[in-house]
Amino acid sequence: MALKYVIKKTTFGFDDKKAEKYVARPFNVVNVDFKKLCNEVTKVAFVPRGTVKAVLDGLIDSLINYMEIGASVSLGEFGTFRPTFGSKSQDGAEGVTADTLKRRRIAFTPGEQLKEMIQKVSIRKLEDAKSPGTGNPVEGNGKGDGKGEEIPEAPEPMV
Repeated sequence: MALKYVIKKTTFGFDDKKAEKYVARPFNVVNVDFKKLCNEVTKVAFVPRGTVKAVLDGLIDSLINYMEIGASVSLGEFGTFRPTFGSKSQDGAEGVTADTLKRRRIAFTPGEQLKEMIQKVSIRKLEDAKSPGTGNPVEGNGKGDGKGEEIPEAPEPMV
C-alpha cells in the first residue's frame, strides 16, 4: 500500500509576483462514509453493526460534551481531540476580546500507532491514466476549486 500524490501548478498570492510553482498534493482515492466504516469495524471486531454505530454515536456526543467546556479528550491509541481557535493580534491586551477570535476548529493529535503508520507508509506519484509515465503536472490554482484540474478517476477501493 502507498499514499498517492499528484503534481499541481499552484499560484501563490502572498507576493506581488503571483508566482506559479509546482507542488505535490495528496490524492484521496476514496471517501469512506460512516456506514462503510461501521461495516468494516463490524467485520474486524466481530461486533454487531448496530453496536458499533451506537458506540460511535455515543463517542461523538461525549466528545461534544467535553469539548464544549474546553477539555482535551484522549482516545488512547487513537489520539486526542481538543477545541482551538485563532485570534487576530491586537496592540494592547484590552483589544483582545471574543470578537477578535477567528477560525474555530477541532485539533486532532494522532496516537503512536497512527503516527508510526504515517511515517512508514510509502508515497508514490499517481500516474495519469491518459498519459502514463509522462510526468505532466496536473494543472490547478491550488485553491481546491477544481479549475483546470485533470485528476484521474479514482480506482475502485479494495474492501
